[in-house]
Amino acid sequence: MTSPLITLEEHFLAATFTDDPSGDDKYTEQLKHIPGLSEKLTDLDNIRIHHMDAGHVSFQVISHCPGAKTVAQCRAANDQLAHAIEKHPERFAGFAALDVSVPAAAAAELRRCVTELGFRGTLVDSHTPEGAYFDGPAYDVLWEAAQQLDVPIYIHPTWATDEQIQLLYAGETIPQAATTSMSSSGFGWHADVATHFLRLFAAGVFDRFPKLKIILGHFGETLPFMVERVGALSKRWGTYTRDFRQVWRENVWVTTSGVWGLAPMACLLRNTSVRRILYSVDYPFAKNEDGLTWWGELVDSGLLSEDALELVAHGNAEELLGVKATHRYD
Repeated sequence: MTSPLITLEEHFLAATFTDDPSGDDKYTEQLKHIPGLSEKLTDLDNIRIHHMDAGHVSFQVISHCPGAKTVAQCRAANDQLAHAIEKHPERFAGFAALDVSVPAAAAAELRRCVTELGFRGTLVDSHTPEGAYFDGPAYDVLWEAAQQLDVPIYIHPTWATDEQIQLLYAGETIPQAATTSMSSSGFGWHADVATHFLRLFAAGVFDRFPKLKIILGHFGETLPFMVERVGALSKRWGTYTRDFRQVWRENVWVTTSGVWGLAPMACLLRNTSVRRILYSVDYPFAKNEDGLTWWGELVDSGLLSEDALELVAHGNAEELLGVKATHRYD
């Protein structure tokens, strides 16, 4: 019997968005390149479970796709997800969708989702639709709520603003397809999350909220390769209760979502505890089957002991989120 696998960067698109013809059309670019994506995104039932079984995913923590969301849309999306979890409690759990443009409302919805709906934390976009990050004092209400509730905040990439695209990724010599990819999943998404995390540290968020739990996807959004350099140079940024390396060790968890290579894992293991590494897929933007193939390569590589493999597969997620993977595959 193989190790159960828990995944936690797994997305859906709520009915409140798919029923709205004026919804964010930025999904169109993704829809063109991933067969069946729309059907997979909108399903919270048998289609999703079928694809979980294909990748031996025992338990999936589901969250909403990136993009602008109103307070009302978030509440409706969270209620829809809660109903799906009630139907499949042995297979699904939830991360709350929040309107990060309104910090107080986001904090209130997080509290509702955790205390009333049983959600395990939240997955939030890496900036507001206007491009604002969450290091200002207005967002202390959200960090405080997460710390008090003892649940993680997963900082997830979102679409670049038009200003970011023009400044960093567009140009007369750059094909439009390259601009679109570089500003999103090809690079820009990951750099944006890394920048956001560095801003949180620089602004003293982890001094004010020392028990805050942050999850970073895609093998840490480029930061593991830079931990030593950032750790050394961040000493020039100011005076902090704990230095960058200590915050990285104590406040951060990293998932494997959507990166199918052994080199990132080898790098991560050199500066990050194996107890802070979480298997994930990034469904349906990545395939559970590809994740399973990569997992087999990791098992065969010898990078991790049997005990460490169990931690990454499910043990760390169970401890962090208070869930349990009971569904097994032979």
